[in-house]
Amino acid sequence: MRDLQNCFNQDAVAAELQSVITNLLDVTKEIALAVRQAALADVLGSVQVQNVQGETQKKLDVIANDLLKAALKKNIHVRALASEEDEHVIALHNSGRYVVAFDPLDGSSNIDVNGQVGTIFTVYPGLDNVAADSPLQFFQQGKNQLCAGYVLYGPSTALVLTNGGPTRCFTLDSHHNEFVLTNAKLQVPQNTEEFSINMANQRFWSDNFKRYIADLLAGETGVRGKRFTMRWNAAMVGDVHRVLTRGGIFMYPNDSRHPRQPAKLRLLYEANPMAMLVENAGGKACSEATNKIQRILDIVPDALHQRVSVILGAANEVDICIVYLFKRDQVDQPVLIENEEAY
Repeated sequence: MRDLQNCFNQDAVAAELQSVITNLLDVTKEIALAVRQAALADVLGSVQVQNVQGETQKKLDVIANDLLKAALKKNIHVRALASEEDEHVIALHNSGRYVVAFDPLDGSSNIDVNGQVGTIFTVYPGLDNVAADSPLQFFQQGKNQLCAGYVLYGPSTALVLTNGGPTRCFTLDSHHNEFVLTNAKLQVPQNTEEFSINMANQRFWSDNFKRYIADLLAGETGVRGKRFTMRWNAAMVGDVHRVLTRGGIFMYPNDSRHPRQPAKLRLLYEANPMAMLVENAGGKACSEATNKIQRILDIVPDALHQRVSVILGAANEVDICIVYLFKRDQVDQPVLIENEEAY
């Protein structure tokens, strides 16, 4: 707790917010143990129930979700919570200063094969003029986030957190059961030769996006003039962690399978917290809307489980990707982004 407390002090984090973050992190330690003992504790497999996203829930999904909700219900500073696994907002304490949203176990399809999974969370200020159980509590732009973070359950348990200042990385010391600061300021390099995307979906992408990926794959003899490598974990939390710790670009573009909602990732539970972490580490995070690119943190939500496309990571490579999306002839031309002055 000493390293976390020092960071709280550096960022001037209010005592009430500190208690909320500490509650969240205490629960992730329990989840980390459950993940490590998954097969031994008979918590692998699914419960044969679909969540609000239409996804079959894994046993650990349910366990992680219940643990987080139970802990936050006891914190008088939490006005309301929203979970990716639940359809509606859960009202807690009317006098609470904060509302909390989380994806309890991102990448849960990896559980049964011992792959990477993680918990993503974000905290916003509560709105006094809005009912605690209203989704309007969460219809705030991502730039209003007071803190954002995730815990990655991998070979070691890693916490990546920003309280509005630097994006920092901590590692769980299992002997003392506390997170120890291991990188005081993550920094995403502006250029990269590594990308992360689900290539199985390429037949559903726009022609412009297909051309961008084709040029990445063309190697040294292509128009980009260098060799790119691809990595894909099937868990946003793992793929973004790689971007934050060694660089790269992560993409989940729109596709044509569902014309009314062509995007995959949830704005509240995934895109906004990851965008804040990446921007505070020097990267960019954008989403493709109709005929424009938006900074993710500027999007005004219109639904609790709203989905958006995501392009984030190395700032220069994000710009080049946007150039392709809008059919520009030269990849070094200036890129016009809605609210670009935010960068």
